[in-house]
Amino acid sequence: MAKIVVLGRFQPLHNGHAHLITVAAEHGDEITVAIGSSEAPESTDNPWSAEERSEMVTLWAQGAGIEVEVVCISDIDDPPNWVAHASRFHGEGVLVTSDATTAELYRDSGWKVIEITMNERQNLEGWRVRETLKMLSTIDDDEAFASVMENSLPQVIIEWFLADHYRVYRMSTLGPDIEPVV
Repeated sequence: MAKIVVLGRFQPLHNGHAHLITVAAEHGDEITVAIGSSEAPESTDNPWSAEERSEMVTLWAQGAGIEVEVVCISDIDDPPNWVAHASRFHGEGVLVTSDATTAELYRDSGWKVIEITMNERQNLEGWRVRETLKMLSTIDDDEAFASVMENSLPQVIIEWFLADHYRVYRMSTLGPDIEPVV
């Protein structure tokens, strides 16, 4: 079986990512999860470090029984040269993606690409998940948090967030002020 590469920012790892990695595992037994924007400074778009995102991916994969290698890739803001740059980190193989732009870049570079259609993509876009987390960032109610996030995040990632409340609370400090819910 081929080496499979799954590329994303994983800000955070959500159910769409989980589905993508699960499908990737159906196409190969050597899965490399490549985390992009590894050097990005903390912001509302990039609230979790590369190390935290690696931890999320590893925890989820262990729970799913999928063996993965996680690599981190810095941005170069140069799409025509992205694949050559990223390949130095994730190696060669077959790309599994749900992103049309990424699929095109890799195909144009001679890669075999397996495109996955994401039925819930509009609900599982990273920015939507982050905005929901930001709304929940000042609510001190684990049960409410878990209930709201269960459609977006795998259970193990919900537990990861709840194990250290700062992982969510920091969202309230990374942008325009929000009113705490009391």
